[in-house]
Amino acid sequence: MSQTPTPVPLTYRDAGVDIDAGNEVVERIKPLVKRSFRPEVMGGLGGFGALFDLSNKYREPVLVSGTDGVGTKLKLAQQLGRHDTIGIDLVGMCVNDILVQGAEPLFFLDYFATGKLDVDTTVAVVGGIAAGCTESGCALIGGETAEMPDMYPPGEYDLAGFAVGAVEKSQLLDGAKVREGDVLLGIASSGPHSNGYSLIRRIYDRAGRPDVQVGGVALADALMAPTRLYVKPVLALLREHGDSIHAMAHITGGGLTENIIRVIPEGLGLQIEASAIVLPPVFDWLQREGAVADAEMWRTFNCGVGFVLVLPQAAVAAVSASLDAQGLAHRAIGQVSRLSSGAGDGERVHIG
Repeated sequence: MSQTPTPVPLTYRDAGVDIDAGNEVVERIKPLVKRSFRPEVMGGLGGFGALFDLSNKYREPVLVSGTDGVGTKLKLAQQLGRHDTIGIDLVGMCVNDILVQGAEPLFFLDYFATGKLDVDTTVAVVGGIAAGCTESGCALIGGETAEMPDMYPPGEYDLAGFAVGAVEKSQLLDGAKVREGDVLLGIASSGPHSNGYSLIRRIYDRAGRPDVQVGGVALADALMAPTRLYVKPVLALLREHGDSIHAMAHITGGGLTENIIRVIPEGLGLQIEASAIVLPPVFDWLQREGAVADAEMWRTFNCGVGFVLVLPQAAVAAVSASLDAQGLAHRAIGQVSRLSSGAGDGERVHIG
C-alpha cells in the first residue's frame, strides 16, 4: 500500500516574502521619518492608523487632500539606479497640488510596492519621501511597504502618495476672485518635474541615452532633478499677500495649456505670451532631439514654469519683490481675458 509523501514545510520566506527585511526597513527609516514630524503628530510608526491632532489650530478648517504618483519617471529612476530623490517627486506631486487651494500640507502617507524587497533601495526611496516632507513642513506619519512576489519584474517597484492639508474656510482659493486683466505670474520649475516622462524616455532612448551636458549639467541629472517644492515660499506669500492672490495653479500633466485654465471661471480665458516661455536647456534638448512641436511641448511639459499665481496687475510688483527675496525666479507669462461670445472650451487658452 503506497503512502502519501509528507509535504515539505513552507514558510512565508519560501513564498517570496521576507518579513525580516521589512522589519529592517522600518527600523532604518524611523529616524528619517521622525525628522518630518510636527507637534500635532500623535504617536509614532507602527500603529494601525496614524494620528494627527488638529484641535486649536483652525477656527473653520477645510481639509484638502490629494493623491498621486510619479508616472514613468519611476522607470527612468530604476534604469539609472537613482532612488534617493524620486520620493521627493512623490511628495511634490501631492503637496504642490493641495497648495493650489491655499492649504498647508499637514501629513503624508506613502505606498511602496515591489516583487522582492531590497532594503537599501527601499530605505533610499523612503528617505527621499521623508526629506520632501521635511522640506514641505508636512509630517510623514504612515505608509505601507508591500512585498508581492510575481507582481513586479526583478528590480522594479511602484510608488503612490497621499497628502492631507487644511485651510481656513475664509482663505480657501477656488478661483472665484479671478477677474479679466489679472496677470499670470509663472514661478520657475526645477526641470520636467514628474510629467511627460513617457515622451522623455522615448526621446532619451532614441538618442542613445547620450552622456551630454545641458546648461552645464549632465543630461541624466537634469532629467532626474526632483520636483520643486513650492509649499513654504508660497505659504509665506499667502501670509503676506493673501488678499492679492486670486488663484494658483500647479503645472503638471497637461502642461501650460490645460492646467492654469482649471482655476479660471467660466466666461474667462487665458492669453499666454509664447515669447515669455523661455525653454530651460533640458526642455530645449528634448524639443530638438524629439522634433517636438511647440503646441505639443506646451501641452505636455511645464516648459520651465512649475507654478502659476493669478493676481491683479496692481499687486505684481509687491509679489515679485517677495519672490525675489525668496530666491524664486519668476516672470509674467500672460493674462486673463474675456472670452468672445460663442467661444468654446477649446478656445479658452491661446498661446501666441
